Amino acid sequence: MIQEFCKFMVLIPYMDTKLRFKALPSVQSSLFPEDIFGRIAEDHPVRLVNRVVDDLDISCLLSQYKGGGASSFHPRMMLKVLFYSYLSNIYSCRKIEKALGENIHFMWLSGNSLPDFRTINYFRGKRLRSEIHHLFSQIVRLLVELGYVSLDVQYIDGTKIESAAGRYTFVWRKSIEKNQSKLQTKINSILADIDSQIKDDDPGYLPTESICIDSDLLKKKLSEINVRLKDRNKATQKALDVLQQEHLPRLEGYENQLKVLGDRSSCSKTDPDAVFMRMKDDHMKNGQLKPGYNTQISTEEQFITHYSIHQTTADTTTLESHLQSFEDTYKQQSSEVVADAGYGSEQNYELMEAKGIDAYVKYNYFHLEQKRKVKNNPFSVANLFYNDKEDFFVCPSGQRLLNTGTGKRISTNGYESTVTYYQGARCQGCPFRGQCHNANGNRKIEINHRLNLLKKQVKERLMSELGLAHRSKRPIEVEAVFAQMKANNKFTRFTLRGLEKVNIEFGLMAVAHNLRKMAVKQTKKQPLKTFFWNDGVQISILRIHTEQNGNVTIAA
Repeated sequence: MIQEFCKFMVLIPYMDTKLRFKALPSVQSSLFPEDIFGRIAEDHPVRLVNRVVDDLDISCLLSQYKGGGASSFHPRMMLKVLFYSYLSNIYSCRKIEKALGENIHFMWLSGNSLPDFRTINYFRGKRLRSEIHHLFSQIVRLLVELGYVSLDVQYIDGTKIESAAGRYTFVWRKSIEKNQSKLQTKINSILADIDSQIKDDDPGYLPTESICIDSDLLKKKLSEINVRLKDRNKATQKALDVLQQEHLPRLEGYENQLKVLGDRSSCSKTDPDAVFMRMKDDHMKNGQLKPGYNTQISTEEQFITHYSIHQTTADTTTLESHLQSFEDTYKQQSSEVVADAGYGSEQNYELMEAKGIDAYVKYNYFHLEQKRKVKNNPFSVANLFYNDKEDFFVCPSGQRLLNTGTGKRISTNGYESTVTYYQGARCQGCPFRGQCHNANGNRKIEINHRLNLLKKQVKERLMSELGLAHRSKRPIEVEAVFAQMKANNKFTRFTLRGLEKVNIEFGLMAVAHNLRKMAVKQTKKQPLKTFFWNDGVQISILRIHTEQNGNVTIAA
């Protein structure tokens, strides 16, 4: 077999088998060393980040540096690194430190500087604490200058983002108040027994009544007992030890937890600012209670024009502070606001009307009212005939529902509404009673006339041509931004703890999102106009992209 193979090989003609490979530039001597930064494309997003940050006013940041001692990394360079890292979906300071030594884009931005992760974390958590909103608003003003947004309309929506806190460190207000009440009952019982003993020794002593005792009052009471009660048996001494060593620390703990909670219903032990909210975990929307924050954003053309972080689970209660912070930031208010039914309430409609805003905000049952089943139901409250002059309703059987008085309704955030009660007179024996209502006695209805008027105005606005355009655009405005953040950028959980630091982190995410959108538009060679603010004076610089021999140049 081997001999036959060798004969076959002899028959194969001779071929040149010398291999040739390209030379490695790194091991070859060069008269002019290569500039590796020249490999970064002119339209790469890192160059846009560099230009934008160079034109930002960072005087407030510079004022935080006291001078003296060791030199510091320049805050403008640190901003470039942080903005680009969040644009690149890098949120860990340790990973940013690693990228500064390995990634050519980070090297170019930092000028080969190598701040460690502690320096980066300190700059992000301390230096940007009061400045991130100012920096974000400057970039939004840049978008206005470019003509990408106008700030005349806000598409508003919110999403819940999980906190970095432990998921099972629950603190619930109802549980604390229940346990505190039980503890106060035990304390009052022990104090009553001790008071009876003191009264036996001192007939003139007046025992204290059972009250909702707090830690300060308990300390005062224990001091008084130690002075008055000289001769005490073992049982009394044991009771005093229990009060001093067990009940008093527990009572102080409950009071501190209630103080941390404020007006919230829950919080986390490892992130006291976080609130337990129901998160949509999977595509089946099997929610779980997890500590998190309610993030609200305003968008226009899928750019984020404003954001705010809230500690409430419902979107309804966030609109007032969100709009006010928008007005404080830009010294103006949008003429139109578009939002879903989560924001439709009497308080919010009144608020937007007072601010001169055209509200394209749905209310509950807006879509249900359009269905034939509801529109053709004569027994529905919305379809009952109302005589506004004599103030009564008429049911399908022709009977009147007369005004029986008014009442007050107070919402969860303290807003007071006025409602009017109406009641029929002779519902018994009515042939339509089974279809009309199932309550005992005559039919009663509750009407909020002011809210109904506001709903009518909003409905007319929503059904108009402009309203239909806004309603069709809203899902691809805010929802698309949240989808990009959570699905594409994998930003589903904060890495920092506390409301202040969460504001910083979401602000960096919002800046990165806007820069990413700008980079996409700049690749189309659209004119770029940058500007900055100096002591309240707007200074504009026009930078025009032109093509010259294949090279992109920027003319100031």
